[in-house]
Amino acid sequence: MKTHWPYYLANRPVRANLRLEVLDKFSGERVARVAFADAAAVDAAIAAAHGARAAMAGFPPDARRDVLEHCVRRFGERREELALALCIEAGKPIHDARGEVARLVDTFRIAAAEATRIGGEVLELGVSARTRGWRGMTKRVAVGACSFITPFNFPLNLVAHKVAPAIAAGCPFVLKPAATTPLGALLIGEVLAETDLPRGAFSILPCSNQVAAALVEDERIALLSFTGGLVGWDLKARAGRKRVTLELGGNAACIVDEHPGASLDQVVERLVFGAYYQGGQSCISVQRILAHRSVYPALEKKLVAAVKELRSGDPRDEATFIGPLIDEAAALRIDGWIDDAVEGGAKVLVRGKRQRNLLPAALLAGVPRTADLYRKEAFGPVACLEAFDDFDEAIARANDSDFGLQAGVFTADIGRAMQAWDGLEVGAVVIGDVPSVRVDNMPYGGIKQSGLGREGVRWAIQDMTEERLLVVRG
Repeated sequence: MKTHWPYYLANRPVRANLRLEVLDKFSGERVARVAFADAAAVDAAIAAAHGARAAMAGFPPDARRDVLEHCVRRFGERREELALALCIEAGKPIHDARGEVARLVDTFRIAAAEATRIGGEVLELGVSARTRGWRGMTKRVAVGACSFITPFNFPLNLVAHKVAPAIAAGCPFVLKPAATTPLGALLIGEVLAETDLPRGAFSILPCSNQVAAALVEDERIALLSFTGGLVGWDLKARAGRKRVTLELGGNAACIVDEHPGASLDQVVERLVFGAYYQGGQSCISVQRILAHRSVYPALEKKLVAAVKELRSGDPRDEATFIGPLIDEAAALRIDGWIDDAVEGGAKVLVRGKRQRNLLPAALLAGVPRTADLYRKEAFGPVACLEAFDDFDEAIARANDSDFGLQAGVFTADIGRAMQAWDGLEVGAVVIGDVPSVRVDNMPYGGIKQSGLGREGVRWAIQDMTEERLLVVRG
């Protein structure tokens, strides 16, 4: 892997201010230096994107498809390189890293297909004698320059969910990746730079939050898409008249009904995946497990046994399930929340000892519903287990949250599945699995403090385009 990385300004690599250090999240050693954009570079990128609006809008749909298909081919060729970069810069276990690369490829492939079917409709406007002979037609046109701000936990896939739809829609963009994990975005930039996208179509700029303020506030930007923490609401307030889409996390609940529709062994396998894969650093990680009292004792026993078997350590090791968290501050915060929950009466079922930013899997029962561990987004390898007696009660408890991204329900009862779909205050309800499920062509997003708008390639394209009406009088 390279030790020095440029940023991308108006499609071209720029080796300036090589001072951003990228650390191996397991060893703590510096593995790379990355060009770090200043305010002048960000302004130049915005100007380039704004100036490229017409060229990108006029870039034919089949040409956009070809760019995206080129990316699919090149990502496939560089699959292991991309996975290793994730493993190093994000501390992502290698098997999880390979999974994210596969999703990167999927997302660009889906966008390639969508690029040539962004259509409109024909409207019959003859609704009265006055308008007989009138017809209308709509088409979708690109909104203009977009700014994207992405987090550290999925340095490839969450970038892909902004970049690929933008190319498909014909929108030039400026992307700020997370400063702790910029390499994935820059690898995507390397591949994009191989294409014939119009000059100014893309810029990828690691930069400070202060410098990135222009991406939020500049009126030349037509749409801001942000994935991250609750600071997103502040960004929305500062964004002015531009469109804003936000994905701001959650503390997802998973309900296990008295007849879950699968064996408890299968349920436990999925709960362990949902709560602890990628060290719980996922917006839809299972944080709250609600089990019917009739299955609770057996579920707890099986879940404890399974969690104790999870291996923490070097993410390059194929046997590692939980790698390091993004930094030691994150591990200290979660460890402190666990301590506070225990002081409030929670029972520790599984817990290991923290080593710097490596935090073993933890499972607690009876966590007070006022505790930070219950109410806030943990974003780490910890889950809270509790029993319920009535399905209505389970839905009410799942809804007792400031967040509403996704929820999971294990039930064999179709009536209760529909009840959950109707009653759970979330963006998506997953029946027969954990809430930690995201397919890259589905609408993805939440309500309440979990965000605003929906991702998923087709839905992102809708946000990045607007309807334009043609009226013809016959």
